[in-house]
Amino acid sequence: MKTDYSQKSTNDEIRTRFDNDVERFSNLDTGQLTTIDAPITMELCTEAAKYVNPNATELLDIGCGAGNYTLRMLSKINNLNCTLNDLSMPMLQRAKERVSAQTTGTVTLIHDDMRNLTLPDDRFDIILAAATLHHLRDDADWELVFTKFYKTLKPGGSIWISDLITHDSPGLAKLFNKNYSDYLETLGGAEYRQKVLDYVAKEDTPRSVNYQMSLLTKVGFRQVELLHKNSLFAAFGGIK
Repeated sequence: MKTDYSQKSTNDEIRTRFDNDVERFSNLDTGQLTTIDAPITMELCTEAAKYVNPNATELLDIGCGAGNYTLRMLSKINNLNCTLNDLSMPMLQRAKERVSAQTTGTVTLIHDDMRNLTLPDDRFDIILAAATLHHLRDDADWELVFTKFYKTLKPGGSIWISDLITHDSPGLAKLFNKNYSDYLETLGGAEYRQKVLDYVAKEDTPRSVNYQMSLLTKVGFRQVELLHKNSLFAAFGGIK
């Protein structure tokens, strides 16, 4: 049965929300507040990229936001050429400002939905995708985007994903949804918890780690690795 996504946020609605939230997402302490273990997953993804591709020169950051992941990557591999993609132009402008100050490499902006990207084959050493893939909807979206990622990586290149996830087992989904709900309440009480959960229900369509790692293998990645998982958040990736 085909899933109905008509009640989910449109691209325009998502873009508007992020256009108006640049300051918060420029600050790790506030932008990542609702993401469990955000500092751990950022560190693991960028460390994994450094160890797998120590001689990297070309980085692609999908859904880059204000550039936090690229900045962390630049602290580990200097002067990368950075291609930054986001749906929000204000986010891209902030990311360019911050990233340009930290690299002598080129900084290229791509203002578009990730599904629409036309990327050259065998171009990038590293792809980072943090808190963005959960905006993909049906299976065709997911396979299209993962195939684009595979093709645009150089042989031996790698992608590292940090994101909201779901679970294939209904029982475990119930467990970890409760776990996350309890976590949110510790941040701001019941009203804040409900606000975040309502936003997730409206905007996000995450998939499980099993689904995404299987898809990485299906589109051609020769190795896939789970770096970290806690509740509804995980970090993982693949090597071409």
